[in-house]
Order: sequence, then structure tokens, then C-alpha cells
Amino acid sequence: MNHVAHFAERIESEGYGKGSIAKYRSNAQALREALVSAKVTPADLTDELMDQLARAIVDAASAKDKSHCLYRLNRFRDYLIENAAAPARAIPPLDMSPRAVLKREYEAYLRVQRGLSEDTIYHCLRFYDRFLNAKFGTGLGDLNSVKPDDITGFILRMREAQYAPRDKTGPSHLRNLFQFLFWSGKTERNLSNAVPKSRQPKPTGIPRYLEPGQVNRLIEVVRGQKKTGRRNYAMLMLVARLGLRPPEVTAIELDDIDWRGGKILIRGKWQLHDQMPMSAEIGEAIVDYIKNERRGPDRALFVSVKPPFKRFKDAQILRWILRDAYDATGISPPQAYIGTHILRHSLATDMLRKGASLAEIGDVLRHRSAKNTTIYAQHDVDALRSISRPWPTAEEVK
Repeated sequence: MNHVAHFAERIESEGYGKGSIAKYRSNAQALREALVSAKVTPADLTDELMDQLARAIVDAASAKDKSHCLYRLNRFRDYLIENAAAPARAIPPLDMSPRAVLKREYEAYLRVQRGLSEDTIYHCLRFYDRFLNAKFGTGLGDLNSVKPDDITGFILRMREAQYAPRDKTGPSHLRNLFQFLFWSGKTERNLSNAVPKSRQPKPTGIPRYLEPGQVNRLIEVVRGQKKTGRRNYAMLMLVARLGLRPPEVTAIELDDIDWRGGKILIRGKWQLHDQMPMSAEIGEAIVDYIKNERRGPDRALFVSVKPPFKRFKDAQILRWILRDAYDATGISPPQAYIGTHILRHSLATDMLRKGASLAEIGDVLRHRSAKNTTIYAQHDVDALRSISRPWPTAEEVK
């Protein structure tokens, strides 16, 4: 079997251009010739031999192409593992040091017990390492020796270094850590209460928003973008019309759409799922994207336009789409930070103006607490009455 030719066909099927296919074929052929020169077969391609053969090929590549060359060689090796009996990559030994074991327990707690997103888990583990490094160095000391002053001092040093006096994510991640340590019996005291809270300015009015006409202009302008217009239009529609959060948009799978029922499954915060009605306008935008622009085998609804057309690792793509839309329309963002939450705020504000109750707005935005919705009606007494509880009478108290 000509493995190089079959590998090139696979790369072509993933949508790569002719130039990229030629580079994949050339690197694969170079590795094949290196195997022949060494008088070995793919079945002998161990980690050590791969490093040795790949080093010579990468060294011959241009400075700009070295990292790409190594990536292409490893992809060909994956093909050989799958189709030519090449040995699988060696699994690195599991770190059994006390600190590494504790970190794996903490990760399982965050994922299973707390149901946090992968992005949040990543940042929690980063603060796990940062705090323990500050307290114990590279090892793991007596966790019961941690004092409230250690926590406060760490946060102060972090704030001074990052110039973010009101950033509340760091303290939140530390609370998760100390809650875990107490929950798992690693500490005798729950030090999560010793983590100081970030001073946040109290909101004084309705969140900033865009007028409906401005929202429509932002959505429409992205349709004219080459290669990504249909995708970007559908993504902004989901935020502006259904009030989805950016991670919820990028998390949608093709199988999450119920075309007959006109519903779409939303993978929300805390691993909670909701069914949302899908209007004809949104359905038509998604169908147009799937039929005329979307490519690749990934089951995510929204994928990159670059081969091999994979799903997005995070939701930053929506922020870039909105930023470009502001530039194209000349609309000034209501706030310095360009985030797609402005579209959720705009939707809620428009619903409030049209007479929707706070309870109805909370249902659309999928707020778990009515308190989160009251920010849209701080000066609207009638709207606040829609979610207020009746004052108990003397008969009810008895």
C-alpha cells in the first residue's frame, strides 16, 4: 500500500488547498524515505526513532516552517499508527507525587461535584498551582498551616502585579480550592470564608445597551463578509434574538437542533440544559449556513473556515465578530470592553420596553435567580412588582 498517497488523499478530503496538500505529501515522503534508509518499517517507529528521523527533516525546513513541518510529520505518524501497525505513542508515567494526586482529585471535584465548564476548571487549576507555589514552592506542605494572612497576601501581590484591583475571578477560584480542601477533609477549617471579596461598584442604573436599529445593523453587516458571512450572521442572531451566552453558541451540536419541533438544545451554565424555541428567522439563517458555507466532519454546528474545519476552543470568536461589525457600521460601542453580553442586555431592555415582565425576561435569559433580572428594572416599579412576593397577612402567619 502506498501510505503516502493515501495520507495525501485524507488531507485533501479535509479541505486543505493544493499547496498544503503538497507540503503534507512532501513531509510524509521524507519520513518514508528516512524509514527505508534506516532499513526499518513503520512497525519499528518508536518514540525515540521518530524523534531521531523527524529532527533531520525539521532541521532541513525553513525557519518559518519548522513547527508546521513537525506538525505534519506527527499527523503522518498518526496515520501510520492507525493504518500501518506503527506502535502507539508511549504514555508518560503518571505523576504520583502528593501534589499531583491532590490536583487530580481537585480536578475531578470541579468537574463532577461542581459541574464547572472546562474553561473554568482550567483557570481553577492555574490558581491551584499559583497559590501552592507561593506558599510551599514546588512541593506540598501542611495544608493546615495555611492562614488567612497567606490568602490575603497572595491576592494583594496578584493584584499589584496584574493592575486589576476589581478582578473577582482570582478570589472566586481560591474559594473553590479551599471549599474542596475542607470538603475532602484535607484541612480542618473551611478557609473559603477567609478569601476577601473584591470590591465591586454597585450598579446604579439599567445596563448599557444598543437600540434595536443598531442591533439589526450589526447583525446585517456581517452577512457581507466573504467565507464567514453566513456563519457569523447565524451566531449573532442566536445571541441577539435568543439571548444566548457566547459559550452556549459555540457549544451547539448539529444533533441539538430539533427541526420538526422547532427547538434547539442550549448547554448552559453549571452543565444545565434548556430547550429554546427556534424562530423561522434563526432556523433559516442556520440552514443557509449549513447548506452553503459549513464544511468538515465535526459535529459542532459552528466550525472554523480553515481546514480541517474544527470546532472553536472558546467563545472569543463572537467577540471578534462583534468588534468587526462595530468597525464596519461605525457604531460606537456603549462601553470600552467589546463583549457580546451587550446584545443580551439590549434584548432584555427591548423586551422591558415592550411590556414584558421581569419573570418573562428572566425565562428568556435563563437566569437561575430572579435577583439577576432586577438590574433591568431598578427604576421601573411596575416591573419589580411582577416578581415581588405578596406581603403575608396576619391570617397567613398564623
